Amino acid sequence: MNRVRPRVAIVDYGLGNLFSVKQACEHAGMTATITSARVDVLAAAAVVLPGVGAYGDAMATLHKLDLVGVLRDVAAAQKPLVGICLGMQLLMTESYEFGRHAGLDIIAGAVVPFDHPVENGRALKVPHVGWNHIDAVRPWDETPLSGITDGARMYFVHSYVVQPHDSGVVVSTSRYGQVEFCSSLRYRNVFACQFHPERSGVEGLRVYANLAHHLSALGDEQ
Repeated sequence: MNRVRPRVAIVDYGLGNLFSVKQACEHAGMTATITSARVDVLAAAAVVLPGVGAYGDAMATLHKLDLVGVLRDVAAAQKPLVGICLGMQLLMTESYEFGRHAGLDIIAGAVVPFDHPVENGRALKVPHVGWNHIDAVRPWDETPLSGITDGARMYFVHSYVVQPHDSGVVVSTSRYGQVEFCSSLRYRNVFACQFHPERSGVEGLRVYANLAHHLSALGDEQ
């Protein structure tokens, strides 16, 4: 008997490495659609919100595409919602990137710039680009990080970090110089990571494999 491949909507708002995310989803056994259509997002079993770029531009485009309410509805409906890099930041209440911008407000908190990261007395470059460790704050079982080694190295590209109001949502932290920041979080059905799992080798791809496993299990229960 052939198992039905779970359908995932990858939100296209003009920013992000969409095709790499699509390939990672399909490698994990899901059917992925890159889309900006409300109907596709609402019909999918899970939604991925990726992104690299400017926060204000991203929110303006999401409003223009009439997707802000849709994404909030997805979160409220307990459908799996995954935010990646800028997508993680958009989930927050607001951002202070080049001014002050309202976000999706799905997770209470703010997006702020790195606070002058320093290592061995020397200022580190921002954006933070490259491989870095993710360290567990709470058990990763039953999260998309399940099976990933505590301290695994993931690939980052970012100049801003999230500061959730509730520290209990933080799943992992990372360090850049003396700055410790939230590198992944989970709030109910929402998981988000500052790193790019689709660019992080075998360990990163487990995030998508875990999502596929979770969706298949939900399908079996229905």
